[in-house]
Amino acid sequence: MIAHFDCFSGISGNMILGALIDLGVPGEWLESTLKSSLLNDFDLTVTATSRMGIAAKYVEVTPTSRIERDYAAICRMIESGSLAPRTKALGLAIFEKLAAAESKIHGCPKDHVHFHELGGVDAIVDIVGTCLCVEYLGFERITASKIPMGNGFVECAHGRLPVPAPATLEILKDVPVVGTDIPFELTTPTGAAIIATLSDEFGSMPDMIVSQIGYGSGSRRLEAIPNLLRVIIGDSPLLPETVFMIETSIDDMNPEIYGFLMERLFAMGALDVNLIPVFMKKNRPGTLLQVLCHEHVKETLIRIILTETTTLGVRYYPLERRLLARESVTLETIYGPVAAKKVKTPDGAFRITPEYEACREIAQKDHIPIRVVYEKIAQHVETLIK
Repeated sequence: MIAHFDCFSGISGNMILGALIDLGVPGEWLESTLKSSLLNDFDLTVTATSRMGIAAKYVEVTPTSRIERDYAAICRMIESGSLAPRTKALGLAIFEKLAAAESKIHGCPKDHVHFHELGGVDAIVDIVGTCLCVEYLGFERITASKIPMGNGFVECAHGRLPVPAPATLEILKDVPVVGTDIPFELTTPTGAAIIATLSDEFGSMPDMIVSQIGYGSGSRRLEAIPNLLRVIIGDSPLLPETVFMIETSIDDMNPEIYGFLMERLFAMGALDVNLIPVFMKKNRPGTLLQVLCHEHVKETLIRIILTETTTLGVRYYPLERRLLARESVTLETIYGPVAAKKVKTPDGAFRITPEYEACREIAQKDHIPIRVVYEKIAQHVETLIK
């Protein structure tokens, strides 16, 4: 599934949540999940609204405390919460981008950055809530339009700052932006950090068969354009994306550690992990570790490799890849419901493959070879396709 963020009127945290809720994420689920796994000093209100005749969802986060947290406190909160590992990794990556920008602007160490507005409860809910919504909707690839900048000035804890705010501009380095004559802040630091971390590519909407459109509203009513974020989702037989390969060669580590390392890397967002026998300098046998990942978890995975292994360094580089569109489905079989993956090929046909873990569980429960499980399910799939 592709998700394209059409930021024709800028982007902010509550606009993102509004659009994703409009696409089907239950607001009650989002609020209860955040409260049970992260923090509970807030209320989340979702309202149906309209901007220039376009129906949208408006999300308002109301803090029930006035706690302001620095970067270190926010990291501790996310790491100690009961969120899924990939949700944690994505949330930490977004806050790392915010902290790096604030650190450079204010000339202080990143760990000691005090976010003021950004460290408030509402920003934490916007960022971690977005991570939960992305996982809930199952986005496989995210793209975004150029990011529009407003102009004028904005009031914040540091005083009266020019628009775009210094933090917003710092975060959007290397991201395509476009100027406007609208005298308001269209893109907030929180919105900039979220989309700069999430998006695999910026520019025109990719080729897709559109399936849903969601609209999230900002609080201000603009005179020139509707103050909305539009998120368009759809499918394509071939999904292009840029990923990163992280590599290192190791010749002095206990091989028992590799299994644990692989589990940690997958848990924190690795797309694939390969262990390849190699010969290193002085003809010593070693292992080439290759980790494929999205950019937003690259730094997290590098830290894990440098912490858990004996390597002295890693190399990484971007790769282009093409993916077939796929979706998770449930098959009704002689073994009961079985989780499977439905893959669409470029010629419009599809194939269905049962998930390994589901087949393994059946084989262990029924005391039969896993090969037999695959064969029986394959026969069932053939009848579906016919």
